[in-house]
Amino acid sequence: MRVATKSGRQEAWPEFLELWADLIDASRSPSTVIVVEGERDRASLGKLGVGGRVIVLHRGQPVSGVAHLLSRNARRVIVLTDWDQKGGRLAQKLREFLESMPVELDLETRRRLAHVLRGELVHVEGIAGWARRTAEQLNVPIEQWLAEIEADLARKRPATG
Repeated sequence: MRVATKSGRQEAWPEFLELWADLIDASRSPSTVIVVEGERDRASLGKLGVGGRVIVLHRGQPVSGVAHLLSRNARRVIVLTDWDQKGGRLAQKLREFLESMPVELDLETRRRLAHVLRGELVHVEGIAGWARRTAEQLNVPIEQWLAEIEADLARKRPATG
């Protein structure tokens, strides 16, 4: 695993924030489901404001069963499996099962996160810690960054009423 320098993290931060804002926004759509490998992955996403439907893959059900459930209950599936060999195989299996089903399969978010994180993380569960440490290096609490993302998303939402 390559260790990113402080300046490397700081260079990656704006792209990470943009990508993360998109993920938070997507997670709020009732037709979107995010797929992770385990409960700690789901918890890490939650700590960074990702809500909505986050499905844990390792629940004793085969990948084909999860894919079938997803095809019935989602229009968009964002796959966020780990960036290791096992996570890559799971993402590939989901792709194989879902590509013939009526869902939009998003593997690009996983790929873009891997690029932004520059090999520093292997497991999705570490993303909240990575973000917190990086924000601290920039002398801004992660809560402030998340609040700014929320404010930006609120400005982009159409007014109701």
